[in-house]
Amino acid sequence: MKELPTFPALYEINTRVWLRQFDSPGQRATLEKVPSEYWDRLSHMGIHIIWLMGVWETNQSSIEKYGSHPSVIEGYRKALPDFKKADVIGSPYAIDDYRLNPALGNLDGLKKIREDLNQKGMLLFLDFIPNHFNADSHLIQEHPEFFIQGNKSLYQKSALTFFKHKGTNSFFAHGRDPYFPPWIDTVQVNYFHPDTRRFMIQKLVELAEISDGVRCDMAMLVLNSIFKETWNHVLDEMGYKDPQEEFWDQAIKAVKSKFPGFIFMGEVYWGKEGTLQEMGFDFTYDKSLTDFMENGNANQIRKHLETTKPVQPRSVHFIENHDEERAVRKFGKEKSLVGAVTISTLPGLRFFHDGQFEGKMIKLPVQLGREPKETVQEDIQSFYHRLLSITKNPVFTSGEWTLLESLSAGEGDGSHQNILIWIWGYQQEKRLVTVNFSNHVCRCRVFLNFKENHGDLTFSDLLNHQTYTRKADDLQKNGLFIELERYQSHIFSF
Repeated sequence: MKELPTFPALYEINTRVWLRQFDSPGQRATLEKVPSEYWDRLSHMGIHIIWLMGVWETNQSSIEKYGSHPSVIEGYRKALPDFKKADVIGSPYAIDDYRLNPALGNLDGLKKIREDLNQKGMLLFLDFIPNHFNADSHLIQEHPEFFIQGNKSLYQKSALTFFKHKGTNSFFAHGRDPYFPPWIDTVQVNYFHPDTRRFMIQKLVELAEISDGVRCDMAMLVLNSIFKETWNHVLDEMGYKDPQEEFWDQAIKAVKSKFPGFIFMGEVYWGKEGTLQEMGFDFTYDKSLTDFMENGNANQIRKHLETTKPVQPRSVHFIENHDEERAVRKFGKEKSLVGAVTISTLPGLRFFHDGQFEGKMIKLPVQLGREPKETVQEDIQSFYHRLLSITKNPVFTSGEWTLLESLSAGEGDGSHQNILIWIWGYQQEKRLVTVNFSNHVCRCRVFLNFKENHGDLTFSDLLNHQTYTRKADDLQKNGLFIELERYQSHIFSF
């Protein structure tokens, strides 16, 4: 298998929904029915990693109990106005255990996909959900010590946080983070119990045997400090002591000692990105960048890139995923495309979501197994094909990135502050990227720091199929003048 480039591209697939396109009359497709040609298309576009989201077994009893809760029905109707009870298949983040969902086939089908991807130089990622299991998971009866246990008193104080488990007649806590209500279809894993850690590390080792990497859901929640902040009142009452080590330190070392090339990608928030990278995470989410792009504030974006420079090469850049609104809906079409140029040309992992290339606009709740039909927006699809054909070049996947300063194009013209500029270099290749994060025409000048006079320089805009010739001595003296229409971009080869 080819070595993964320094800055790879990942494609997320909502597996249980996506698989329906391969159904035949009277027969639902399983993973082994996915044609090899499907992966050929994504490989040709420059995708290096396929994340099959939501492949693990859920609990039918939990779907009946929690799947039609009033808190989620509104979201179902918004995405799928004609949704039916049969469309509710349960959250892929409330799993029974790390066993393949029978609706997807058997493990041989998953292994076939991995082999197919590896032969094409691509990797397979799966989900690791460290914080919780399904509230009806068989593990509760077999290993109650793995979970945060309560008592009748705690349950009476907070029936939203705690629940009585019928199978054991004991009380347990629902999974949660400290800033939101509990996820009522889950049970909270107890990371202050050493047996729990050993069990979860073994699960990761088993995942490393069948995949090339994991996307770790809400990875920061199991940090000792955050876990203690969330559950301190219960941990004290139940007599648990603070662990000496962080779970991720233990887990990543254990897995990589057996599978050195295995990749950890973390969903991380709250400024904990650098902390988890230090513990061994290969990539961590950069949600702040997404938010700054949505705001359309180039100064915020520039400052963020400058202040987080050490973590950027291992950051995950995205404008949508299964947790976020669709980019075209959230940003608007024009801004979503300039956002796509941004995430595709920054150092780090470039993250794309199934349906993003087609301009889908409806965010599907993860509990649903059917999606609405949407018309492909051909201009968006054409744009992404053009963009990815440019950014799959080694200059973007293995090159060196430098953020440049945009300067005023003239006295009193402050529009340069809306333009972001960076340059890539790899061997003899050069690329200059400029993006206008505003809704009006902007101008700037930028100095490219030529070490010697090159005569005339030709700038080919790969994104817009235009060519410009400029004299090197003028560029050295006055800088390169750039004018961009609202939410427009250049990707120059020169």
